[in-house]
Amino acid sequence: MSEQRHRRNPPPRTGDPTADAAVRDLVAVSGVQSDNDLLTEMLGNVVRLCRDGADRGELKLISLALRDLRRASAQFKPYIGQPKCSVFGSARTKPGEPAYTAAVELGAALAADDWMVITGGGPGIMTAAVEGAGADNSFGVTIRLPFEPMEGGGIVPDERLVRFRHFFSRKLTFMRQSAAYVVFPGGYGTLDETFELLTLIQTGKVTPAPVVLFEPDGDGYWKRWRDFIEYELEDASLISPDDVDLVFITSSVADAVRYLDEFYRVYHSMRWVGDQLVIRLRRQLTDEELAAVNREYADLVVDGAIERCDPLAPEVDDADLLHLPRLVMKFDQRSFGRLHQMVRSLGR
Repeated sequence: MSEQRHRRNPPPRTGDPTADAAVRDLVAVSGVQSDNDLLTEMLGNVVRLCRDGADRGELKLISLALRDLRRASAQFKPYIGQPKCSVFGSARTKPGEPAYTAAVELGAALAADDWMVITGGGPGIMTAAVEGAGADNSFGVTIRLPFEPMEGGGIVPDERLVRFRHFFSRKLTFMRQSAAYVVFPGGYGTLDETFELLTLIQTGKVTPAPVVLFEPDGDGYWKRWRDFIEYELEDASLISPDDVDLVFITSSVADAVRYLDEFYRVYHSMRWVGDQLVIRLRRQLTDEELAAVNREYADLVVDGAIERCDPLAPEVDDADLLHLPRLVMKFDQRSFGRLHQMVRSLGR
């Protein structure tokens, strides 16, 4: 999802006119050619954070997180147009185990299908996926841990080895850089990543993306997980039935890759323009296809219908993927699970 780029530069609002002027001067001499409004806001917030009395520990945490995110952005930037799939799973899975072998096969299949692979840069499933995809098609997004080596397994090139000190900034990078996810069986860390990913999709904090839960033949890890979700969460109305459908469970590498490809066969991306949700497509829908989408997913619209549209004015201002066909609707923001279903249905 492209960000809006050209905005009037607002005052810094540090609470001190002298500091405001200094921030404006710094922005003016920074050499930044776009998004000066966001630079001004960030610098103003840094000044206010310090003036508000944040202690050294808080400032150090924020400084390290910003440094890590800046470095990660720079390392991913040369590959911005390449689709990437994150592969999660246990660091304790050993070579020769069925899950390890399947992860190697999956990595190879993803690379052959022009996906790059992002892993946590550690042993087990992470190393297996990189072995399959190859060093030239892999990123390692690592974290410092006292009990497990997380330095890319020695096979991820240093320019694509992205190091983090904190889980929250590492997770943000995973979610921002990935267009798809495949999750193998794992422990607390794997389940934490899975639940956070599903929470972000369910609440619309990230755009819809395909999520594959992979278990080797004969392994019921994710089926038992889904039983828990259905019996303890869905049956108690703690989540909706649509939320259960955010994942695809399989033991087939071919089916996993097919699921990812189908998701993006027609759908490209989306963004908000005011209260309108714009869905960018790889090809225009026919009249019959658009009518079918409106019949099936009328409940997603709070007013009007799902319609074709030209790029809206803010998109034109941002030069935001203007060549792609579009759909627009006033979306019911309580229904992100259903939105995921609609996006997935476009590619079938």
